Amino acid sequence: MSLNAELAPYACDPALSRGRRHAQPPAPTRSEFQRDRDRIVHSTAFRRLVYKTQVFLNHEGDLFRTRLTHSLEVAQLGRSIARSLRLNEDLVETVCLAHDLGHTPFGHAGQDALNECMQDYGGFEHNLQSLRVVDTLEERYPDYNGINLTFETREGILKHCSRRNAELMEQREPGGVGERFLRGWQPSLEAQLCNLADEIAYNAHDVDDGVRSGLISIEQLCAVPLFERYRQQALAAHASLRAPAEQRRLLNETIRRMLSDQVYDVIDATTAALAEYTPRSVDDVRRAPALVGFSAPMRAESLALKQFLFRELYRHPQVMETMGLAQRVVRELFDVYFQSPHEMPAAQATDAQRGDTLKRARVVSDFIAGMTDRYAGREHERLTGQRLLNA
Repeated sequence: MSLNAELAPYACDPALSRGRRHAQPPAPTRSEFQRDRDRIVHSTAFRRLVYKTQVFLNHEGDLFRTRLTHSLEVAQLGRSIARSLRLNEDLVETVCLAHDLGHTPFGHAGQDALNECMQDYGGFEHNLQSLRVVDTLEERYPDYNGINLTFETREGILKHCSRRNAELMEQREPGGVGERFLRGWQPSLEAQLCNLADEIAYNAHDVDDGVRSGLISIEQLCAVPLFERYRQQALAAHASLRAPAEQRRLLNETIRRMLSDQVYDVIDATTAALAEYTPRSVDDVRRAPALVGFSAPMRAESLALKQFLFRELYRHPQVMETMGLAQRVVRELFDVYFQSPHEMPAAQATDAQRGDTLKRARVVSDFIAGMTDRYAGREHERLTGQRLLNA
């Protein structure tokens, strides 16, 4: 019998989960997806997210988002939408909390640098690394590596995958989480929702952090239709927000309204898509087009905001300068560890020296990807004598 009678027929029911790679008896008080969530929250990789960059390095300010706070905001948005759509809230929360577990230090700059270092060894992609963390790298149980999550959670974590990597995964795990990339199938609605909640969250909080940093201004944002519409609504409802001293409240109210309307838009657009395609099961969802999404007008406005942030914030000279230094840290750490594995902790050094250059590169990549910003900076200073960042 289902543990959640309120679930829609197209939602993921924990009682019908495709299970774990290592079979375990059910927990007496928790569903399978609640159990997954708890394992993620207690993982080492999850705790590390508190010192991993979203946009601004941790030392640049106490109030900027980190990968941890970002993941919490994504989970909050995801659960809000999931409840209205009668999807499995526990699975949505679980995937949202886990989606960045494999992210490198220093945000996308660190990922790009590590991918460059790994070009001759299969590359690096943080979604695939997140799956590698929960499947292999976490060491919590005596009988197996990883934290042994359900298929549905693992599927949601792996948002993107190249065909080459999907083929390799299918060889190791026939009919597993790589199969959909080979067949052109969609993931569950819960996984689709997590992907969109991620986008909604980072657009909103990067606006907030960007203004807080002083690198972008409310005046600049007035040129972005999505932001300006809700700024005008906020001013119409609260005339006091026109005062110069109230600009922080104005920004907060604008973002709050923007987030709320995006949530409602996703609910309405997805409800319409579900009515059109009428999936009656999770398998129907997999064979349909992507069903969770914005309406066309909201999608266009969200894209315009994303393009503004890319141009004015992510490519701001100050951000680019810091990220350039961060990439140098990652590249130089990789070079030192690859040439001198003994500079890593004993466990990683032993693993790196057991195999060929491909094995060594992957051990080094796993070690660097697991670092926090400040640990990477301190290791770089220890190994090179140079202090490039104050992380």
